[in-house]
Amino acid sequence: MTEPLIPRGRAEPAPGVVHVPGWLEPEARARLVRACREWARPPAGLAVTRLPGGGVMSVRSVSLGWQWVPYRYVRTAPDGAPVKPFPGWLGDLGRRAVTEAYGPAAAHDYAPDVALVNFYAPGAHMALHQDKDELTDAPVVSLSLGEACLFRLGNTEIRGRPWQDLRLDSGDLLVFGGPSRFVYHGVPKTLAGTADPAAGLREGRLNITIRVTGLGGGRDGGG
Repeated sequence: MTEPLIPRGRAEPAPGVVHVPGWLEPEARARLVRACREWARPPAGLAVTRLPGGGVMSVRSVSLGWQWVPYRYVRTAPDGAPVKPFPGWLGDLGRRAVTEAYGPAAAHDYAPDVALVNFYAPGAHMALHQDKDELTDAPVVSLSLGEACLFRLGNTEIRGRPWQDLRLDSGDLLVFGGPSRFVYHGVPKTLAGTADPAAGLREGRLNITIRVTGLGGGRDGGG
């Protein structure tokens, strides 16, 4: 990964949205990539997501804790296996991220129970959408690994403009909550030639989002 000539600083591009460049050190990035490779193995491994209209998302995904399917959470992965557990250390990382973004008080009751890992192979993208299948408005923590991407941050009302484009590099933290918890967002493209070999990822992008479903440990999401 090429370091920028001018170091990027913390930014708040919209109310409740916090971007912290380089938040993950190289060792932490490498650990997360190794974990993603393990999570990607079957059963309940990396898979394509089919939309209700018949389309297929260009990213491949694996869920932890709860399986996300459009547009709900269930306990069973696409291959019929039980979804992989959500690791406690990933929840700790999520709380650290919320503390970084909003301070210790905001993280006090933050209890994430699901993570969605998306792998963007070259050419993959993500259309503008809202993360609104959770039953709470707890913040979403997003961690970027591998190739940089163009991240499109929209508004909370409509899928179209106004929006702004941010560059997310390997190791960057993005948290969105508060008035921007249900903001439309997407990834129009990844940026070739920006891989992060130090993290063990020479091609493609991994994105880990850590969330709170609000479903509770004993409740079935319908699958």
